[in-house]
Amino acid sequence: MSRPPFPPFDETTAAQKVQAAEDAWNTRDPEKVALAYTPDSVWRNRDQHVVGRAEIVRFLTAKWERELDYALRKELWGFRGNRIAVRFQYESHDAEGQWYRSYGNELWEFSDDGLMRRREASINDVPIAEAQRRIFGPRPESEHGVPLPVF
Repeated sequence: MSRPPFPPFDETTAAQKVQAAEDAWNTRDPEKVALAYTPDSVWRNRDQHVVGRAEIVRFLTAKWERELDYALRKELWGFRGNRIAVRFQYESHDAEGQWYRSYGNELWEFSDDGLMRRREASINDVPIAEAQRRIFGPRPESEHGVPLPVF
């Protein structure tokens, strides 16, 4: 199995990889998302360590059971060879209705076949009022590549 574009990345192919990841995560389909990762992919997500597709599926299933109405935006931050750095924001609410905006950075490393073999994510959550929301579902195609607001 492979997932183009393949490293080494240039600005165009790195941006394509970032948009593809955003699109996949916005499906909230753990099985679909997991296919973008190597079978032995290693993640650090906040304080959790996840290894392999089966654990990725379990992790994402639990995540989207907790983080309701999740909607994500990613932005290319940098790239070199088989690595990409991303900044992102997403919004979701918990079962009690409290909304959050989560800010973070990810470091990605890809295998030659274009699958992600390593993902390191640092994330901070900020409680927001529902009226403060600014991310409503998947990004329309007309907004692909539009930079994220700083705060």
